[in-house]
Amino acid sequence: MMEYRRLGSSGLKVPALSFGAGTFGGKGPLFSAWGNSDNAEARRLVDICIEAGVNLFDTADVYSDGASEEVLGAAIKGRRNDVLISTKMSLPMGDGPNDAGSSRSRLIKGVDDALRRLGTDHIDLMQLHAFDAGTPVEEVLSTLDTLVRAGKLRYVGVSNFAGWQLMKSLAAAEKHGYPRYVAHQVYYSLVGRDYEWELMPLGLDQGVGALVWSPLGWGRLTGKIRRGQPWPEGSRLHDTASFGPPVDDDTLYDIVDVLDELAGETGRTIPQIAINWLLQRPTVSSVIIGARNEEQLRQNLGAVGWSLTAEQIGRLDKASGKTPAYPHFPYHLQEGFARLNPPAV
Repeated sequence: MMEYRRLGSSGLKVPALSFGAGTFGGKGPLFSAWGNSDNAEARRLVDICIEAGVNLFDTADVYSDGASEEVLGAAIKGRRNDVLISTKMSLPMGDGPNDAGSSRSRLIKGVDDALRRLGTDHIDLMQLHAFDAGTPVEEVLSTLDTLVRAGKLRYVGVSNFAGWQLMKSLAAAEKHGYPRYVAHQVYYSLVGRDYEWELMPLGLDQGVGALVWSPLGWGRLTGKIRRGQPWPEGSRLHDTASFGPPVDDDTLYDIVDVLDELAGETGRTIPQIAINWLLQRPTVSSVIIGARNEEQLRQNLGAVGWSLTAEQIGRLDKASGKTPAYPHFPYHLQEGFARLNPPAV
């Protein structure tokens, strides 16, 4: 049974697991390595998701130069009211001076283009894919307000923002009465816990829900990456490792050792355990799972409907934890700081 959670402090309920459509229509060195599901395969994957209660589908205009949105639009045709669409924009979609960023011109055109590719009249959640330091936040927010009032957008969020960038935007939204960001799409996994240092406390304080991308650490927590062994021949890491977050190998292998132990105890797979750990973290509204085929999708869907014990979570925390960077480490290491600033987890 799928669990549904509120997206941050908004009234929108989203499934604990959502589907990332970056594998749809794959083009180019990065996205083709992720996957290249055509319309028929994409519709089959969407069918399985909806049957399992996964009704939130995430994409972006930059994914395969718009092809992901087009394939997703075709896959949900005839059942738009049964699903939620999340897309992102701000990254470059061309070489022109206004083909990137979050200016009024870029956002209005970007939303209209995304609506056309998706074959819909509204986007349930639109997220800025990066912070545009060259455009005043008031211009960005007033444009989003216009698009929400026009019925083209339901909710707005961001992705990969620094803490000050998100907080500045939230303060401006509150000052001017513009829509507040209710979601932050972030990288978070057992091999990448930096989100906890600043962005998670901010999310708790401001009611911003996390949509987690790459919950398996850019493909490293599949159970196929092992200590003392080369990457499997079919691993996409051969082509994509340089695009993703760096991971210390020793830390990775220590975490996989614990995941192996827990797999034996629970009868669950390593990916299922890694995703289940995320689902029990503060601020996490939904974990975005991807799949190149039906088998991968069904395995990832098995991450819900059960929970790791507190003792098992503690073992994963110990294996994956590391000392935060300044200025965060004093709050973790010194009792006086800790009493004033209790950690988020």
